[in-house]
Amino acid sequence: MNELISKVETLLKDKTIDVFIGYEKGTRKPRPAFVSKVEDVGKLIFDENCSGNLAVYLTRKDLVEGKKVGIAASYYALKNILLLYNEYQLKENNLHVIALSEKGDIKLLQSVEEIKQHLEETPSPAKSNEDEELFQKIKAMTVSERWEFWTNELSRCFKCYACRWACPMCYCTKCIVEINRPQWIQPWAGTLSNMEWQINRTMHMAGRCSDCGSCGAACPVGIPVHLLSHGMMEWVEENFGESTGKGNVLSTFKPDDKETFIV
Repeated sequence: MNELISKVETLLKDKTIDVFIGYEKGTRKPRPAFVSKVEDVGKLIFDENCSGNLAVYLTRKDLVEGKKVGIAASYYALKNILLLYNEYQLKENNLHVIALSEKGDIKLLQSVEEIKQHLEETPSPAKSNEDEELFQKIKAMTVSERWEFWTNELSRCFKCYACRWACPMCYCTKCIVEINRPQWIQPWAGTLSNMEWQINRTMHMAGRCSDCGSCGAACPVGIPVHLLSHGMMEWVEENFGESTGKGNVLSTFKPDDKETFIV
């Protein structure tokens, strides 16, 4: 960790950054840390256990607006940073990214191209066996069985929106669930409105989800909503191929797109 501490200390002393978003030791696992003073740098840690997606804080204006930011980025945070650049939510010269190499060494990535190269050289983390088994089980269901499964799961939702707040791509200043003129989605918890909310959330992730699983991990009642996004991304990959990760599928148009659905 001495290398990380040294790099962040230099960045702060040189005024290259105003705040560093990283990890510190938590009660059970590493938790987010926001360091703006050189004397606090010593508490930073960064290893293979630091998997939380800190990119979620990069669009929080109350934390980063007008500041030069450094961040310790996990594999999925790096994917989200590229997506946020693609959607013009980040300025390249205002962000300094520190990542881990495959050998566990600290790397300072100073451009979008360096982030892309790092991701190409780094294998994606393996999904948990539990998630993979459940996802394959859901895929094997009939349409009616799948509907029943998600109806039962989402009936437990009490609309805390932790899934929304955990997602780096949910950065809208006003979400559809907050709009009441017209009222698109009922604000109270109920199976139908819960399903409407998750269908909307998943559709908005089409082509722009890093597949980090933060939405599911944040759910206080353990609803595997991240598998909805995972399934959507798999479908997008199969049907749009190269379009994946290059824009919201629902709002990206190319003149040569198939229009067979019109007939």
